[in-house]
Amino acid sequence: MNREIQAVGIDIGTSKVRCVIGEQSDNSRMNIVGYGEADSRGLRRGIVTGAEAVSEAVRKAAGEAERVSGLDIQSAVVNLSGEHFRGENKNGVVAVAGAGREITEEDVERAIESASAMQLPSGWEIVNRLPQEFIIDGQDGITEPVGMSGARLESLVHIVIGPSAGRQNLDKAVRRAGLDVDRMMLEPLAAAESTLTDDDKEYGCALVNIGAEITSLMIFGRGAVQHTAVFPFGGLHFTKDIAVGLRVSIQEANKIKHHYGCVGSFMMEDDEKQEIIEIVPVGRTETRGLTKEILCDIMQPRAIELLQHVADETAGTRAQISSGVILTGGGSIARGMVEIAEQVFDAPTRLGYLEPEYFGGLAGEVKGPEWAVSCGLALSSMRSQIRELNMNGKSSTRKVAEWFENFRDKFR
Repeated sequence: MNREIQAVGIDIGTSKVRCVIGEQSDNSRMNIVGYGEADSRGLRRGIVTGAEAVSEAVRKAAGEAERVSGLDIQSAVVNLSGEHFRGENKNGVVAVAGAGREITEEDVERAIESASAMQLPSGWEIVNRLPQEFIIDGQDGITEPVGMSGARLESLVHIVIGPSAGRQNLDKAVRRAGLDVDRMMLEPLAAAESTLTDDDKEYGCALVNIGAEITSLMIFGRGAVQHTAVFPFGGLHFTKDIAVGLRVSIQEANKIKHHYGCVGSFMMEDDEKQEIIEIVPVGRTETRGLTKEILCDIMQPRAIELLQHVADETAGTRAQISSGVILTGGGSIARGMVEIAEQVFDAPTRLGYLEPEYFGGLAGEVKGPEWAVSCGLALSSMRSQIRELNMNGKSSTRKVAEWFENFRDKFR
C-alpha cells in the first residue's frame, strides 16, 4: 500500500456533510480507510449562507473519518454545486505551427483556450473545461491529438460556468474548518467518477444526482461529458409535502419518509397498503394513524413531477443513453424511485452504487448512492496524485500520455 497517497473527499450537501479517506491499494483500487458523516447547516441550494455552521459540520464529518482511519488529514477535494451552474458545448480552432506540423501540448491548450473565449455574466467564471474530442484537418473523433500531424486543430469542449462567489465562500468555509482545498469538483462529475464504467460513458448514459435541494444532470457520450443541467429541487420537496399533507413537523416528516416512504404504489401489496403508521401531528400529544397508501399518494406525484423535468431536459438534448439512467444522491434511495424513473425516462435505470473494481477496504460501509459524490471526490484525488507521481521519471512519450490523462485536472 502506498502511504504517500492519502486521498480525501468531502461532499458538503444541504442536509449532510460526508467525508471519505482513501489510500491506494496494490491493485490500483482505492481502499477506503475512513468515513464520517454530520448533519449539515449553513447551506441553501448549494450556496453558503452561514460559513461558521458549514465549517462546524465539516469539522465533525472530517473528525469522525479521522477517528475511523487513525489518520490526520490536512487537505481534501471538495464538491462544487449550486442551482445556477450552466453547461455549454463550444469549439475552438488553431493553426499548428510547430516543426513538421506535429501537434504539441501547447497547441492543445491553445485550442481549448480558443473554445473557452466566451463572454461571461458579471461575477461569473468558467468552472470546468471538459474536452470532448479533437478534429485534425477534418478528421474527427480524436481524443489524444498530442504527437499527431496536421495543420488545423479544432477542439470540442464542454464548458461549465457559474457564479464565482459561491466557490469562494465554500473555499473559505472549508479552510476555516482547518483544511486546505486541493481543488473543487462538480458534484455530478464526482458521482460519475465512482459509479460509472468507461463503457457507460462511451455508449451514453444520464447521471442524475438527487440531493436535498438540488438535482443535477450530466449526460455522457463517446467517453466525454455532453450536457450539464441543474434543477432547484430535490428530496426535501418530499419532506415538505409530507409535513403539509399530514400536518406534522419537518423532523417528523423526514423520519416518516425514511422509514416508510414509497413513491410507487404498484410496488405494494394490498395488505401493505393498509398497514397503519402512527404519527404525531404538530401541537398534539396524541398519535393518529394513516395507511401507507396515503403516504404513497403524497409522494408518488412529486416523484413523477421531479423526474419528468429531468427527463424533458434529457430528451431535449437528443442524446443517446444506451447505458441508461443512473440515480445517485440521498434523494434517489426512496423505494420505487428507480421503477418510476424507468417509466418516465423510458430507459433502463439503476441506482448508482460504488463500482467494485474501483474500491476496496471499507467500501461496503459506504456503497450506497448517497456516498457516490464523496467517494468519487476521494477517488479523483487518488488518481490525480498517482498521475503526478508517474510523471516523474517517465520517458517523454509516456509523459505525453500521462499528461493527457491528467488533462481535465489541469483545466479545473
